[in-house]
Amino acid sequence: MKSRSIAGALLAVLLASGFFCVWKLQKKMDALRAGMQQEQDELTLRSPRVMKKLSLEYAPLMAALYWTRVVQYYGEKHRFHDQNLQLLWPMLDITTTLDPNLVVAYRFGAVFLSDAPPRGAGEPDRGIRLLERGIAANPDVWRLYQDLGNVYYFDKKDYVKASQAYEAGGRFPGTPPFMKIMAAKIAAEGESLETSYALWLDIYQTAANEQIRKNAEDHLRLVKAERDMVEINRLAGEYQKKSGKRATRMGELVQAGLLPGLPRDPDNYPYVIGDDGKAEIHPESPMLADWIRERK
Repeated sequence: MKSRSIAGALLAVLLASGFFCVWKLQKKMDALRAGMQQEQDELTLRSPRVMKKLSLEYAPLMAALYWTRVVQYYGEKHRFHDQNLQLLWPMLDITTTLDPNLVVAYRFGAVFLSDAPPRGAGEPDRGIRLLERGIAANPDVWRLYQDLGNVYYFDKKDYVKASQAYEAGGRFPGTPPFMKIMAAKIAAEGESLETSYALWLDIYQTAANEQIRKNAEDHLRLVKAERDMVEINRLAGEYQKKSGKRATRMGELVQAGLLPGLPRDPDNYPYVIGDDGKAEIHPESPMLADWIRERK
């Protein structure tokens, strides 16, 4: 009798556990279905012209609502590590058609579109298209020229057009000297670590959107690491000339008086010397994955 009671209790526990798992699974399925339905609803109104006609005098208000949805959509995709950003361009297209003077949508929308996955949609041509539309509607906003130059510089690697965009924006009265300086530097040097750092630093210091700031901060860390390793490699070259042998450990450069101590990356992990005698990110450093991804 006692064994029956135990068996009955175990069965009850198993049934309760099973019902709980089914309930959790159902909740997850419902949430997924709701998300899919929401995205499907977004797809039903993809025509900016139709939306413009339907909105009438409320078009600017509708644009603000759509822009809010763009930010939420982008944030949710990042939160759940979902790289499918197919609705980003249609929603930005509608937003900027409803209100051609909503400058923030052009500026941050271009970053969302242009930046490589997993940070963005990896669609720089659409980012350029969006910014050119913004410049046509707001020709006196010099920041849009800067953003256009950034897309050409970072994402398209077209340094001639990047320099031209900065130069065009630098012609407006009141534009900071930074624009003309960057135009000249890019024209003379193309891509350089100093220029890249200066551009990302400006984005970090001026962006109001937290996700854009975080993106810029990540890039600043990577550029700083690269600058550090370029300098370490230069010192390693000096060490080889003086000693006649290649350094295999960072400590050898310290002992030779070329470094005051073990240099560390932005995550406070010491750099290491690789098999080829070049500086590398420490294999346990959290930034190694980003470093590898940026170089693919």
